[in-house]
Amino acid sequence: MKKNILTILMENEPGALSRIVGLFSQRGYNIDSLSVARTDDPTLSRLTISTYGDEKSLEQITKQVNKLIDVLRIKNITDQEHVERDLILVKVLTPNSATKETIKRTADIFRAQIIDVCSDCYTVQLVGPPKRLRAFLETLSDEASIIEVVRSGTIGVLRGKNVLRGKQ
Repeated sequence: MKKNILTILMENEPGALSRIVGLFSQRGYNIDSLSVARTDDPTLSRLTISTYGDEKSLEQITKQVNKLIDVLRIKNITDQEHVERDLILVKVLTPNSATKETIKRTADIFRAQIIDVCSDCYTVQLVGPPKRLRAFLETLSDEASIIEVVRSGTIGVLRGKNVLRGKQ
């Protein structure tokens, strides 16, 4: 099974998200990550779902989601040229100046930002492809004590002028 990124344009209405997620649940599909927000049009929302599955099962869930009245369009962007990003916030202990310097150096290498500094911990932010975030976490865990990790989930957009609009 491979990772798939589904992007869904839907009405920004109460219950729309729960109906879509309910379809996944009813059919036994697990959602790896989910991200949703309003678009530039306040009446529409864009939902990005990352899930694992084979081509046949993804085709079936896509057809079922597309039948929902709130859904304007659904597209699996996995096999098309796209840009995908995750956001991660990592809180690490900084018991001494050597650890602080190590974290700063690692953040610089990965082009991460230290967004909060306390006397005994830093919060570091990194945006990038999931592979880069995994490498960052592995490196950081070798150098410092991670006390909390928060991830946004995958978001993605097709490259070029291709856009997700209207009914299929």
